[in-house]
Formats: sequence, structure tokens, C-alpha cells
Amino acid sequence: MDDILTYDFENLFVLDLANNHQGSLAHGLNIIKAMGEQAKKHDVRAGLKFQFRQLDTFIHPDHKKGSTAPHIPRFLDTRMEPDDYRKLLKEIRNQGMISISTPFDEESVPYIVDMDIDILKIASCSAKDWPLLEAAAESGKPIICSTGGLTLEEIDSLYSFFTHRGVDFAFMHCVSIYPTPPEDLQLNQIDLFLKRYPNVTVGWSTHEDQDETAPVQIAYAKGARMFERHVGIETDKIKLNKYSSTPEQIEAWFAAYNKGVAMCGAIEGRPSARDIEIDAIKTLQRGVYAKEPIPAGTELTRDLVYFAMPIEEGQLSSGEFKSGIIVQNEIKEDAAALKENLELPEESEDQVIKKAIHEIKAMLHEAGVHLNADFKTEYSHHHGVANFREVGAVLIDIVNRDYCKKIIVQLPGQVHPQHYHKLKEETFQVLSGELIVILEGKKRILYPGDTCLVQPGMWHAFRTETGCVFEEISTKHYNDDSFYKDKKINAMERSERKTVVNHWGRYELPEKIRRKGIKPVKAA
Repeated sequence: MDDILTYDFENLFVLDLANNHQGSLAHGLNIIKAMGEQAKKHDVRAGLKFQFRQLDTFIHPDHKKGSTAPHIPRFLDTRMEPDDYRKLLKEIRNQGMISISTPFDEESVPYIVDMDIDILKIASCSAKDWPLLEAAAESGKPIICSTGGLTLEEIDSLYSFFTHRGVDFAFMHCVSIYPTPPEDLQLNQIDLFLKRYPNVTVGWSTHEDQDETAPVQIAYAKGARMFERHVGIETDKIKLNKYSSTPEQIEAWFAAYNKGVAMCGAIEGRPSARDIEIDAIKTLQRGVYAKEPIPAGTELTRDLVYFAMPIEEGQLSSGEFKSGIIVQNEIKEDAAALKENLELPEESEDQVIKKAIHEIKAMLHEAGVHLNADFKTEYSHHHGVANFREVGAVLIDIVNRDYCKKIIVQLPGQVHPQHYHKLKEETFQVLSGELIVILEGKKRILYPGDTCLVQPGMWHAFRTETGCVFEEISTKHYNDDSFYKDKKINAMERSERKTVVNHWGRYELPEKIRRKGIKPVKAA
């Protein structure tokens, strides 16, 4: 959405080398090769993650030997030399995977930078370690941050911290219980993160039973686009903990993920129905049949027909039946009413707008825009009501005093013609979708949050390809203060180019449009 290049965390699998691969170079290489094989087999984007601690300074001198503190003996026992890590890093790259590392102290950050590891990962236990976070933010590396055990306020602080420092970052929803029981997975937190932290990739760091595959499918369906598991290989001497995956478990996990992606289908918009789906629906639809012989020239009314299945090819369905249909040639008793034998009425002009209102309301809901019951709606149709979907907009008047606020909705592909105001100054701010504004002959594309100032006397027009909801904040609005480049529009009465109703005009709209008697002007 902008010209700043940011790191793409989407659909990344972070594979954490369990227990620092026991401090064994050979064992670590075997794990990397096995995971690389599974990543290629299932065509997933995977990264292998190291854990770095500068043990000489990380551990207190009194605990360098014989410590009974949790974790410290394991850290010391699995120490590896820098050259060994470089060999592991080389194999990660040979396998076509991304390199990731978790520093547990700020002294490890330069080490990660010097090795040119791709991504820096902040563990949940370090997400409030501000000296480490400061060093990580200064590294210039993209950062993944786990959030296990944090409050929302603490995660809010992390969001602001990384944002203010210009860090490319992503959040991992995480529950730091090892292993995590199903009832503690809290996958609904993914929904919360997506709403609360816009433009941030949200992932899920998992510690559940490693034979469970349904959670990754649920997490993907919730919107998670990054996933993490501990990985390893069992040998006669090395056994994995309950939250680390073998290559076989990773294979099942990747397969479940791919199946989940396929089951979820399209991410944006409603996909077009496939022929097989359309055919299946047709077999259950009812067709329109004549109760008795219906002479040519007769209007089909409900008392002359009945609805039954099966529906024949080309037959009028029960859902298409409406008043005003005229029979062109006689229909025999129990015969199908075929469309080729019917004169279908044209859609009334008020129906053009009524059908659009359903989409407009849905766009407002999707944008999170809430209206009270006390508003007026202007349906602008500069080239006639029949052409409303091509040329026009919906203006919802919120307030008009010395200051004015409107919510404007444009449907996909809709254009609002070029014009200016003598008195009114206005500012547009996009709430949802993309808006193309032509201001004094210069084109601007506005995205959510963007604003555009239009001063009095400035020629402007706007349109959208995606559909757009935006605010207009202005000085007082006057009904005779819009002057169009198209002289035909200027020659129209305001009531001809706008239909103004209370609320949505459910009952006002048909009568107001019928009274206009406007002949549509085809758009150029």
C-alpha cells in the first residue's frame, strides 16, 4: 500500500531447533536436512531458528558450575562454537530455507548481524527485556516477537515501540505452557490481534501435542499467516520433549496446513460459482408451469401458474417470477414457461438504487462505520438513475451547520463527475477501499487513512475500482454550490441529479423517483 519496502512474513514457518540440537553439529545438520526435505515436499516457506546466548556474560559466575537453576545446566552443556553455527547456517541456505535466530542477550545481536541471519526472533520471555529490545531494534533486521504471558497493554507497548523505530515486525500469538492443553490454545486471540494491530502479520507459536493437526487449520482460518514449532530428531540417545516435532510430525503438520488453506479458499471477495455448483443448485430449483392454458398477450399472475421441479433448460424459475411478465405465445396446461416465450419487464429505476443499497450497507459494515437513525441520504445520479452504478455516489449527511460531515460511499467502478465549489472547502479521508481523486488535473490514489484537501474553486472528480467508503469534512454545505464541467449536468435541476430521502428511503425512494420522470443520459 505504500512505497516503503517491508519484510514479507506471510506464510512463513519458523522451525526452532529443539534444545539447541543438543550442542551437536552433526545432529543439527541432520535436523536441517530432514526439515528442508519436508519443506520442499509440501512447498512451504520455512525457516530454521537458532538460539544464541553469550554464555560467558549471560550466566552469573556463581552458576557456571554445579548450578541447580532451571535451564542453566542445559545451556552450558549444549554450547557450540561460532564456526559450527556458520556450518549450520550454510546448510540452511543450501536447503533453500530462511535463517532465523533468537538472541537472549543484547551481546548476541551483533553476532546475528555479522552472520547475516535473515530474521531476528524475540522470545516471549524477552518481550519485556528493554535493553535487548533496543539492541534488536537497532540491528536493522526484521523481527518476529512472541507474546506468551503478556498483557494487552504490554503488547500495545511493543507495537508502538517497533512502529516508532521503523522496524519491520510481526507478532506471534503464543501460550507459554509446555505442552499446551487444547483448552489453553486461545486461538481467538488471533482475531483480536488482527483488529488491534493493523498492517502487522499475525502468527501462532505452538506448543500443543505435536500429533495434533487441527489447530494449525483453525489458526489459518482465523487469519494467522505465520507458524512456529520446535523440531528435532530422536536417536537412541536423544529423545524429544512433548512440544517438539519429529520430521514425520512436521510432514503431517505441513500437509494439514495445505489442506486447511485449500478448505478456506478465497481470502477476498465472493468467488464465482463453479459450473458444478450451479448445476447442482439447478437440480433442486423449481420452474414456473401453467395451471391452465395461458393465451398469448396474457400477463403471468400468481393464480395462473404453479411452481414445481424439475426445472427445464431455459425455463423461468420460481425465484425469477415477478409481476409484469407477458406471454408471447400460448402456454399449454402443465407446460413450462420458457424465457424465450416471455416478455420480461425492464427493471424499474428505483430498483437500480434499491439493489445498490444492499451492497452499500454491507460496505459500511465491512468498514466498521456505524450510523445512527437520524441521517439523510443523497443518491447522486448525474447521468440518470438507470446509470447510477456507473456514474454517481451515495452521500450520507451526518451534520450540516457551520461545519459539515458526510459519509460518501462509491460502488466498485463508480465515477463522480468533475466539478468545483465556489463556497465550500472540503477534506476527504478514506475509511475503506481505494479512492482515485483527480484534483486540478492531477491524479492521486488515496488509501485508508489518507486525506485530500479540496479548496474552493478547485476542479475535482473521484472514482474507485475497489469500492470506497470515505468521509467528507467541510465548511457548510450549500445546495447550489456545485458546478460541473459537463454542461448537461449543470442544466439539470438539482432534484433531477439527486434523490434525497430520510434514512435509506425504503418507502420514499420509489415515489420520489417515479415523480422525476427523468430520461437516462448515457455515460460517454
